[in-house]
Amino acid sequence: MGTSWWLWTLVAVCTGDQFRDEAERIMRGTPVIDGHNDLPWRLLTMFNNQLQTERANLTSLANTHTNIPKLRAGFVGGQFWSAYTPCDTQNKDAVKRTLEQIDVIQRMCQMYPETFVCVTNSAGIRQAFREGRVASLVGVEGGHSIDSSLGVLRTLYRLGMRYLTLTHSCNTPWADNWLVDTGEDKAESQGLSRFGQSVVKEMNRLGVIIDLAHVSVATMKAALRLSTAPVIFSHSSAYSLCQHRRNVPDDVLRLVNQTGSLVMVNFYNDYVSCRQEATLSQVADHLDHIKKVAGAGAVGFGGDFDGVSRLPVGLEDVSKYPDLVAELLRRRWTEAEVRGALANNLLRVFEAVEQVSDHTQSPEEEPIPADQLQASCRTMYGYSEAASLHRQPGALLASLTTVLLGLGLL
Repeated sequence: MGTSWWLWTLVAVCTGDQFRDEAERIMRGTPVIDGHNDLPWRLLTMFNNQLQTERANLTSLANTHTNIPKLRAGFVGGQFWSAYTPCDTQNKDAVKRTLEQIDVIQRMCQMYPETFVCVTNSAGIRQAFREGRVASLVGVEGGHSIDSSLGVLRTLYRLGMRYLTLTHSCNTPWADNWLVDTGEDKAESQGLSRFGQSVVKEMNRLGVIIDLAHVSVATMKAALRLSTAPVIFSHSSAYSLCQHRRNVPDDVLRLVNQTGSLVMVNFYNDYVSCRQEATLSQVADHLDHIKKVAGAGAVGFGGDFDGVSRLPVGLEDVSKYPDLVAELLRRRWTEAEVRGALANNLLRVFEAVEQVSDHTQSPEEEPIPADQLQASCRTMYGYSEAASLHRQPGALLASLTTVLLGLGLL
């Protein structure tokens, strides 16, 4: 009896090593592209963006989920770094703060060129894979970062932004966030306002990936139906397994399937198990569920490392990705399905976004109506004169009649 127990334990250990070895073999050829990492925010809060500080050295950075050795151990070959600024910057200094975080990402590439290379397209990711460097992309987390300005949207694109999360945990004047579905916020745009629709169209034209993490279900559905390119959820999980409103419900997953879109699974315990504790196996359950409902092409990884306070046992930092891949192989995922989840699904979506983009097309121009802005901390140049450009003929006639009556000409 004792010998039998020992033998089965040995078999289990050897089998585990086999899946781990297979995971590493696959990841040497197809490293992981992670959809969301908040290390730039940690660099702000820990060092006020002073990257030359000795303790900020990314080769030895401590007390974070992410540093260069951990990225190497985790076979991370592509990373959307979050250029995040909190909701309390809305209508204040959100644009400035966002620019500073984009600057941090670009300086990471400048300071550690042997590890990071800043890229802005799918071809750049593939080239970084060949060079053994981490393809570093900018994801702006929260539509408040554009301050309801299409001009700011275009400028952030020119600075390297390749996805925009339409909201964070607050409404913008043009899109509703996930807290609407909990009742903590009131729906203001019923998903997307008319200006919000212009934002989506302009993102399609530019070639910016639409990110629906953090938005309300109505916003999810509106964007999925309006966008002419696939969209992503950069760090969200499956609502059926954990009834948290940051997760994606099955009816939306079916739209994800129909549109060729992508859900990059979040590792935050509260979104994985709806409890303070979670396990790597439960994360794999979310990957399984999304694969079942939306298809194997709809699955990706969006760990949310350095943006969350609690992570599953077995996924404590970015070095643990091979263990998650080993678990998928243990669950009989095919090599093609694993490579899809690692990188190929994101590359497919990114390439589709690039194909839809058309910089020869005239840009969206109409500004958001002035009465939809909170004006306490902003000037309103342009609105007083330009407002007449968009008045309806009846309104113009009424205004003219009033003027003529005042002059005694009618």
